[in-house]
Amino acid sequence: MSPSIPQEVFSFLEKLEKNNNRDWFNEHKLEFKAIETQMKAVFQHLGELMSTHDLIEKIKVFRIYRDVRFSKNKLPYKTHFGGSFARHKPELRGGYYVQIQPRNQSFIAVGFWDPNKEDLLRIRKEFEMDDSEIRALIEAKPFKEIWGNLTGDSLKTAPKGFDKSHPAIDLIRRKQFVFVKSFTDKEVLSDQFINEVNEAFIAVRPFFDFMSDVLTTDLNGESLL
Repeated sequence: MSPSIPQEVFSFLEKLEKNNNRDWFNEHKLEFKAIETQMKAVFQHLGELMSTHDLIEKIKVFRIYRDVRFSKNKLPYKTHFGGSFARHKPELRGGYYVQIQPRNQSFIAVGFWDPNKEDLLRIRKEFEMDDSEIRALIEAKPFKEIWGNLTGDSLKTAPKGFDKSHPAIDLIRRKQFVFVKSFTDKEVLSDQFINEVNEAFIAVRPFFDFMSDVLTTDLNGESLL
């Protein structure tokens, strides 16, 4: 039987929200460890499903402990479980992320969170030259029904060297290229949740394939690998 997310995950995280301190956490360490083991099994199962349609290089389940060194928020623990799925680089670009959080705050995300300056310039140059293919991909009805609109941070004006009146300036100004899909607690606890996540990840492949092609070629289409 395939692992699914149990109600106990939400119950524990809700209690942790109310008792976000080391004493309480240490008293409930065994409960946490049991739930963490279940969540790792779920992420592993999802990774195995994804490996049937993509080359997944690494599955990472993030630690519950927060790094508070440079944060104004000094609470020691996260109140969610998060996991990422890295594609095989350098030829496959983009990443997948899953976050499980109570009170209907769970979501999955895909795309490019923090492209380096060389990749960002290459993407912008592509959109400056021709934005028709990317728009067709992300505006396609099957894609949009699952993933909605492109999100992420953008510059307030045109990047240096680009015309602020360019027809594709909305894309050129972007610093991130991310799609997010939210889920209710009821949806997350469904025995179909992991399959739905996997299907959503399959649907994003045309976007990933296009962006990977852009980031592994020059503007003439010559391979950089």
